Amino acid sequence: MTIQPLGDQAAIAYCQDEDQAALLVANLRRLPPAWCIDVVQAYVSVALYYDVAAIDFIQVADWLATVSTEGGPSALAGRMHVIPCCYDLGLDLERVKSQTGLSREVIIEIHSASVYSVFAIGFCPGFPYLGYLPHELTGVSRLDSPRLTVEEGSVGLTGRQTGIYTQTRPGGWNIVGRTPLQLVDVKDEYFPIRTGDRVRFSRIGLEEFNRLRGTRLRPEA
Repeated sequence: MTIQPLGDQAAIAYCQDEDQAALLVANLRRLPPAWCIDVVQAYVSVALYYDVAAIDFIQVADWLATVSTEGGPSALAGRMHVIPCCYDLGLDLERVKSQTGLSREVIIEIHSASVYSVFAIGFCPGFPYLGYLPHELTGVSRLDSPRLTVEEGSVGLTGRQTGIYTQTRPGGWNIVGRTPLQLVDVKDEYFPIRTGDRVRFSRIGLEEFNRLRGTRLRPEA
C-alpha cells in the first residue's frame, strides 16, 4: 500500500486490489478517529479526508499505514441491496444481444443472477459503479453517441461494469433495464448505497415497476 497527499486536506492510499481497499475502508469506518472527516473508496484507492486544524498529512500517513487491511469474508460483506429492475424498459438489450451473441432472456438471467460489489460512487450523486460483470456480459462497448437524456433509475452496463443512473443525466452506457426506486435525495442527504455494499437485481414487470415507482431503497442487511 502506498500513501500520497490528495490536495491539502486528504491522504490517498493505493491498495493491491479492490478487496484490500474494501477491507481498509471497513476498518477505517469501524473506529474512525475524531479528526477523520470522510473515507471514500474508488476501486483500489482509498481517500481519507481529515481536519487540517487537528492533524497534518505526515501524521495521517503514519497512522494510516498502521491500519489493518486484513479480515475475513464478513468484513467485506457490506450491506446487501436487492434492487427491483424492469428489463422491459431495457432500451439497449438488442445491442447487448448483438455484441454478446446471447438471447434477451439469457442476458436478463445472467445480469439478475449475479451479486455485484460497489467499487465506487460517482459520475452523479449516488451513482454506484458495480462489478464485475460475468464474463458472458463483459466487453460490450459504450454507445457510439451518448444519449442526451438517460432517465433516473436506468440500469446500464459497459465493459466490465454495471451501474444505476440515480438522476436523469446524459450517458453512454447500454441501458438494460430500469429500477422504480428512489436511490438518492440530495436535499435529504439520502444516499443508501455505499462502497463495500453489495447489489443484486430482482426482475419485475411493468405493473410492479409502476406500483413501486418513487419508493425508497431499504437495505436487507
